[in-house]
Amino acid sequence: MTRLYLSPPHMDGDERERLLAAFDSNWITPLGPEVDGFEAELAARSGRSHGAALSSGTAALHLALILTGVGADDEVVVPTLTFAATANAVTYVGAAPVFIDSEFATWNLDPDLLGEFLAARATQGRLPAAVISVDLYGQCADYDRIVPVCEQYGVPLIVDAAEALGATWGGQPAGSFGVFGTFSFNGNKIITSGGGGMLTGDDGDAIARARNLASQAREPAPHYEHTTIGYNYRLSNVLAAIGRGQLADLDRKVARRRAINAMYRDALGGVDGVDFMPWHPRGEPNGWLTVLRIDPAAFGADREQARLHLESLEIEARPAWKPMHLQPVFAEATAVGGSVSETIFDEGLCLPSGSAMTDDDVERVVDALLNSRG
Repeated sequence: MTRLYLSPPHMDGDERERLLAAFDSNWITPLGPEVDGFEAELAARSGRSHGAALSSGTAALHLALILTGVGADDEVVVPTLTFAATANAVTYVGAAPVFIDSEFATWNLDPDLLGEFLAARATQGRLPAAVISVDLYGQCADYDRIVPVCEQYGVPLIVDAAEALGATWGGQPAGSFGVFGTFSFNGNKIITSGGGGMLTGDDGDAIARARNLASQAREPAPHYEHTTIGYNYRLSNVLAAIGRGQLADLDRKVARRRAINAMYRDALGGVDGVDFMPWHPRGEPNGWLTVLRIDPAAFGADREQARLHLESLEIEARPAWKPMHLQPVFAEATAVGGSVSETIFDEGLCLPSGSAMTDDDVERVVDALLNSRG
C-alpha cells in the first residue's frame, strides 16, 4: 500500500532544469545569481522590499531578533501554539519567551490577551523587547488587531510566516506585517528548496546586515576581519535555484491545497464530532495543512485513536502542535492563558494535504477516518 505523507515535497515544474543550470554554472557557494533572484522574487511575493536567503526559517527568526535589538534578560512574546523553533530562537539571544494563548477564531495569537499583557507590563515599566506572531497552518493571525496594539506600546513585531507563504490577510501578503517577516523552505512546507529560509523586510540596511551576520560577519577587508560574532546561515546558490522553481509554481500549489481542504470539508463537515480549523473571512489561507478537531464523545473515537487507525493504513497524520507552555524544556516560562491551545492540541489532527495528492487520495483518507470510529 502506497504511503500517504502529511506534506511531502512536490517537484513538477522546472526545478530540475534550474538546479542543473546552477550546477553547470559552477555557482555552488552561498552566493550567486540564483540567490539574488530568489531573494528579490520572494521579497516581492511577500510584499517586502528586501530579502536575505538563509539556511533555515529558524536562522531568519534568530537574525530578526538580533536586528531588533533583543538580548539577554529581555522578554519576547510568542504564541504558545507553534512549532518549537519560534521559541527556541528567542533563547538563542539570551531572552525569555512569554507564551500567550490562541483565539478560536484563527487558532493564532489572541490579540486581546496580548493587549492585556502589554498593558500590564507597561504599568510595571518592563515591556517585552518584541512580539513574534505565527501564521499557523497557513492562516495569517489577526493583524487588524495585533499591529495596532504593538504600535500602541512601541513593541516591534516579527512575523513567523514559515507556514503561510501565499496566504493573505486583508489583501496583504503573509510576512508583510511588522518589522520583519520570516519564511521556511523546509521539505514539508508549501514550497521547498530542500531546506532553507528567508528574512524579509523594508529596511535595506537591516537586511544587508542580516546577510553579513549570516556570512560569519566578515568585514570588507582583503584578509578575514571580524568585529562581531557571525553565523554560517547563508543559502547555497544550488538550493536557491530549486526555491525559484518552486516559487514560480506557488499559485498552483496554493490552489491545489485549498481544493484539498474543500474536499475534506465537503466530505467531513457534516459528521458529528468533526470541526475544522476556522478560516477567518478577513484572510485567505494557503491551505498548507488541513487540520480538524475531533470530539470523541460525538465522533466515536478520539484524536489519537483516529491517528493510529490512519497510521495502520499507511496514512500519516499528526496531532496539532503541542503548546510551548506544556513542553518540559519551557516548564519555567511565563504563560498567559492556555486553555484554547490545550483544547486544540488534545483534539486537533493534521491530515495529509500535499499538493500532489489526487482526489482518490483524499477519498482514501476520508474513508479511513470515518472507519476509525468504534
